[in-house]
Amino acid sequence: MSSSLLHVISHTDLDGIAAAAVAWHRWRGERPLKVSLAGYGAVDGLILESIAAGQDFLVVDLFCQDSRTVDALDRHYSEGGDPFVFDHHETTAARYGARPWAVVDTAFCAAKVYFRWLLGRGAPGMERLAPLVELANDRDLWINENPDSRLWQALITLCGPYSLLARLAENPDPSLAPHERAAGEEFVEKQEKRFALAVEKMGKGSGDLAFVEPGVLEFGDVSDFGGLVLDRMAEPPLLVAVAAKRFSGEWAVSLRSRSEMAGKVVGMLRDGKKVRGGGHDDSAALYFPPSYSPDQIRTTLQAAMRTIRDQERPTGVTLGDLFKTGG
Repeated sequence: MSSSLLHVISHTDLDGIAAAAVAWHRWRGERPLKVSLAGYGAVDGLILESIAAGQDFLVVDLFCQDSRTVDALDRHYSEGGDPFVFDHHETTAARYGARPWAVVDTAFCAAKVYFRWLLGRGAPGMERLAPLVELANDRDLWINENPDSRLWQALITLCGPYSLLARLAENPDPSLAPHERAAGEEFVEKQEKRFALAVEKMGKGSGDLAFVEPGVLEFGDVSDFGGLVLDRMAEPPLLVAVAAKRFSGEWAVSLRSRSEMAGKVVGMLRDGKKVRGGGHDDSAALYFPPSYSPDQIRTTLQAAMRTIRDQERPTGVTLGDLFKTGG
């Protein structure tokens, strides 16, 4: 077993942090670890920097956005070597699921994909991490059977991803301490008020697209707000989109749906250059250049949805029509 540095590259949500914690507890006694918690805008650079530095790396709950990075991964992989990408997103599975350096399973969150792979390899001491992995799985797949998963996501928003990773590196037990629970519940109470304001600003006539402009919701609100709109509204929209301006200047637009519309919109609008994106069929994200305005983003999403509906609308005479009129 190599004792050289291992660069763990993972996402900033509960799934990504849990996956990084799994990697930390697996390798901390055997290898120096460098952990980068990042978004889709940074993952390509982190992978290429690791390759250039000759570092071993592990990418969990993220996938590169540039085909040139994929080419670099193909060249970097040695036949028979261990995989170094563990993901669960539909877009990754569809395009790159057969790569020998990737383990992709859409049935679980990324932390569980990596955790199950480690168990299958007989990695020691993994069993105690099972409650943490199940908590992340509950959150990321919208199972919502464990209310603490929402409180954990609240703590990530409050404290930042690295603070929560430090907590789980020291103590991987996902049981919340009294002070953690109190802070999470207070955040959720305030979050519900932001949700009410966002619904009011959307208006009753949101139609197929519920678009929330920046400044109404905070980072960490999106999944719960999407569930609120899609599950509790009498006539929910086809797509919920929440726009936020990143420090880099580009727009991050989080998408939620219940009819695979989010994945279809990402597949249509992503061009790999100006507009990037990825995710699941019903939970995805797009990244627009800084030059776009919120109105342009909304209009672009609406146009994509119209095109998708037009493409899926039956045209001409079908076999069913013939049977109906054939007598």
